[in-house]
Amino acid sequence: MVGLVLAIIIFNSIAFIFTKKSQTTNQIIHIIVFTIALQSLFDLFIEFKYQGYWYFSKKVDYSGLVAHLFVVPPVNIMFLKWYPFQSHIKKRILYIVIWEVITLSYELITLLPEPWGYFHYGWWNLGHTIILNPILFIILVKYYKWIVRKEKEAVRQYERGLQ
Repeated sequence: MVGLVLAIIIFNSIAFIFTKKSQTTNQIIHIIVFTIALQSLFDLFIEFKYQGYWYFSKKVDYSGLVAHLFVVPPVNIMFLKWYPFQSHIKKRILYIVIWEVITLSYELITLLPEPWGYFHYGWWNLGHTIILNPILFIILVKYYKWIVRKEKEAVRQYERGLQ
């Protein structure tokens, strides 16, 4: 539990307090809701139906819910906050590789015995994470770009309505 509490404090502090705000409130809300929805849908099957991994215990419990709500959303906000959208593809790939190393390192820490660790493998292993994380990062970037585009369209429509 100590590891989870520290992760929540550190990740949320970096995402919301110690870094310059580069996303709109609307974008942040979309990232949080999208992250929770996608993670919950995925975990519904892998964690609960197939017991691939679990947080704390194999049962649905509040401590696992805390991990879902307060760990991954700020990580995704940080990932997008610093993502090099305007850079060459090589730099964007390197960025994803760096984040892959960071997230894999964090996952290894969460596998430590309690009180530091809180994540447990069933049949899931680091190899699954290595394959899945880049796909999830790309989905997140595509979703974010879509939200930004929709925001701009909404602003243009609003401004046209004022004329």
